[in-house]
Amino acid sequence: MAVRKRAATAVAAMFSLSFLDLAGLGLAGLGAAGLSAGVAVAEPLGLPPIPIPADNPQTAEKIALGNRLFHDLRFSSDGTVACATCHKDDRAFTDSPRRTSEGVGAKTGTRNAPTVIDAAYFTSFFWDGRSASLEDQSQHPFLNPVEMGLPTHEPILVIARSDPFYVELFKKVFGKSGDGVTMDEVKKAIAAYERTLVSGDSPFDRWRFGHEENAISEAAKRGFEVFVGQGRCVSCHVIEQDQALFTDNRFHNIGVGVNRMQSAIPRLSAEFLNAKSKGVDVDKAVLTDPMTSELGRFAVTDQFDVIGAFKTPTLRNVAVTAPYMHDGSLKTLKDVVEHYDNGGRSKGDPPQVNDYLSGGIRPLNLSKQQQDDLVAFLETLTSPAYVGAATK
Repeated sequence: MAVRKRAATAVAAMFSLSFLDLAGLGLAGLGAAGLSAGVAVAEPLGLPPIPIPADNPQTAEKIALGNRLFHDLRFSSDGTVACATCHKDDRAFTDSPRRTSEGVGAKTGTRNAPTVIDAAYFTSFFWDGRSASLEDQSQHPFLNPVEMGLPTHEPILVIARSDPFYVELFKKVFGKSGDGVTMDEVKKAIAAYERTLVSGDSPFDRWRFGHEENAISEAAKRGFEVFVGQGRCVSCHVIEQDQALFTDNRFHNIGVGVNRMQSAIPRLSAEFLNAKSKGVDVDKAVLTDPMTSELGRFAVTDQFDVIGAFKTPTLRNVAVTAPYMHDGSLKTLKDVVEHYDNGGRSKGDPPQVNDYLSGGIRPLNLSKQQQDDLVAFLETLTSPAYVGAATK
């Protein structure tokens, strides 16, 4: 895999974990099947150095611990749901092709499971940005009634303090055992593992940053011109001179979901603010109530200018992570392109729109050829490790 020729970076502390590596750590019981692809040695072509928090440095043992925690079904109320249940290794760490994921008791939430790949670069987490770090984000699904359904984190700690694998690793990684192991250590280990899930080195990267002229098709090259030109996609899905995260890490109302509840927004927003003043659990509210979910970033900030606004997702591996948008309502990339070309208006008679639509969302007037070329470009953003993920 092509990698950047950089001096030492924060990523240099990462390790590639093979079965033999684990055996050397006394962790052979994890086995090769317990590991996921994507443990990085250096940042792949097209991506910047991975930001690593000073209080949570990467180590091989911590990554192995986080991997096991991420895949442990016991951390749910009925023993059927792990982090990896909705962020599947072989589905580019999404729940494709599900529109929304199925949690404990076959319950479904209101939002599509976003990819964990490249989450190391995000500045906020969940579609509405209600967590500010990977560490904080990791603790919430355990307690959500439509996800893992635990009443408290205590069942996790009971297992972490008694399972021989966990006892050994928590001691090695954090120097803690028994009651000394807390959710702080659990969160840090999961986040450390998630920071190894990076992509890059896609055909686009090899063309744009590796200067391989034949890495993408002529249609995709034309699509790139639409992406940075008339389509204005690059305004939010950012491409820089030597790297591309394909996200601005900001929030926008693009006319998905909220369009259908335009007339109810004044009442719903007032009711939600009142509920928050009385201590409503925002995490649970946005995943269990479809109308509350559509308030978007407003549910976090109470600012009316972000009603219906959701975080810009990365477009890396987008061709294998359908369906799309925060609610999984658009099935194909063609549907997504048509939605933007229509200026954020939902199909209908008359077309639906909302008063809080972000200012940059307006009709693009793309030809059919331009739309097809744009889809061809988006299909070049898949990294080698995830090619074919959508068909598995």
